[in-house]
Amino acid sequence: MKYETFDSALRSTWQLVSKMYNKEANKFDSTMATGFALLSIDADGTPSTTLGPKMGMEPTSLSRLLSTMEERKMIYRSQNPNDGRSVLIHLTSFGKEKRDDSKDVVLHFNKKIEESLTTEKINAFFEVMNCIKESSQNFEHFTPVLK
Repeated sequence: MKYETFDSALRSTWQLVSKMYNKEANKFDSTMATGFALLSIDADGTPSTTLGPKMGMEPTSLSRLLSTMEERKMIYRSQNPNDGRSVLIHLTSFGKEKRDDSKDVVLHFNKKIEESLTTEKINAFFEVMNCIKESSQNFEHFTPVLK
């Protein structure tokens, strides 16, 4: 039996999930990236420097996203009292409403998947994902594949 590569399966699946989330977010006049950012901001505020790595976004893209969210009155920024060089991102009441919308969509999607899988398959999925994550983090360089 011929299998596709792990990275192609991840990429094509994530593309479909991303498309689905953007379609749902559009119903709330939002985007998947905005919803993900809203879900990544803690109640007490989140340092802007930790959002990028948490979301897997480059600083330039994150900066544009945060500016748009600030313009739409979803977030506001304040000086970090523990570190004067950094800024905390906080949700406004409107941002909290939008976060709840995002949370509902994510939880609904997860529930649908859980309903169609056994506990063993769910555990196996996360085991495989952790293996891929660890392999990616510890990857040093390509070595020739011997035939």
